Amino acid sequence: MSSQPLRIGVVAGEPSGDVLAAGMIAELKRQHPDAIIEGIGGDNMIAAGCHSLFDMETLSVMGLVEVLSHLPAILKVKNALIAHFEKYPPDIFIGVDAPDFNLRVEKALKQKGIKTVHYVSPTIWAWREGRIHKIAQATDCVLGLFPFEAEVYQKHQVAYRFVGHTLADAIALAPPQQPARQALGLASSDPVMAVLPGSRNGEVSKLLPIFLATIYEVLKQKPGCKFVIPAANQHRFDFIAQFLQEHATRLYAEGTILLTKGNAREAMIASDVILLASGTATLEAMLCKRPMVAAYKLSGLTYKIMQRLYKAPFFTLPNLLAKRKIIPELLQDDVNPQMLSQQLLGFLNSDNTALIETFTQLHKTLAQDADKASAKAVLDLINHE
Repeated sequence: MSSQPLRIGVVAGEPSGDVLAAGMIAELKRQHPDAIIEGIGGDNMIAAGCHSLFDMETLSVMGLVEVLSHLPAILKVKNALIAHFEKYPPDIFIGVDAPDFNLRVEKALKQKGIKTVHYVSPTIWAWREGRIHKIAQATDCVLGLFPFEAEVYQKHQVAYRFVGHTLADAIALAPPQQPARQALGLASSDPVMAVLPGSRNGEVSKLLPIFLATIYEVLKQKPGCKFVIPAANQHRFDFIAQFLQEHATRLYAEGTILLTKGNAREAMIASDVILLASGTATLEAMLCKRPMVAAYKLSGLTYKIMQRLYKAPFFTLPNLLAKRKIIPELLQDDVNPQMLSQQLLGFLNSDNTALIETFTQLHKTLAQDADKASAKAVLDLINHE
């Protein structure tokens, strides 16, 4: 390898990828302090030492149909990003999740002779397995978070490394509740529910009104319950604050609903139960050892498409990891205040010991020192001529 500083391109498309990439970047920087790391990232990646060339928010779009209206802006960023890396070729390019965007960038750069890694396996084990051929064309290696993914890569003889999940390394096996409550100013004796309506604008717009109606339902039976909503970023914070001021003025003003910027993990640990949008947050809730109810709503057309294409038995990570239904996962019309509140109250009125034990066992399988494992995989590929 030359004596020149390493040049590494990294792109994450949403907050969960920003967290994953940040840990890997911090480890790469620890081993190579002069490395030049640039691409697209959020606050965590930037803090770890990545120079973000574009605003990550441009890529944070959900759904098959919803992305179409944002396509011109996304394509403009893609083309500018490829042009930048062609002009300043990195030793390796790492696409973190966001496969519809990153695999296209990876393919273009790989064709120029640049080594590429895709960090976070696309869900080919759940739908559109044929995408593995495009993955093979785009990347030299896939870094996977979950052990059940390896089988499909072995089947198609595509390079894959299970590196575990950085969240499993960061969160204690038995996170203590009271310090988190103290940090948020919550009483030790009150029932507490964390409410996470998603990290993307589309998710929050769809789920927040239903989640607020669910809060009112829960309060009918648990009038002393407190609710913490940790907004994923400033964009979401502003939107949620405005919504609460318009639709839950009294609850917001009196502190029954506490809105924070960030602190999602602290809110989860402080809670007795969690209501959340399905996604990476379900994994974090599992690692925090808190019972949860996961919900998701897609546009009508996206849902019809997914009904035909999705083949996995579950859509939440805890259920997929356990290979059985251990948490309620509600979709489309089932995402309503009555069904959500019924499931949440069931958890609030139980001790949930068996569920917590299952969460703990799953946690142990994912704790693989992912930041070091992913950084090692990247450096191994750089050094392998």
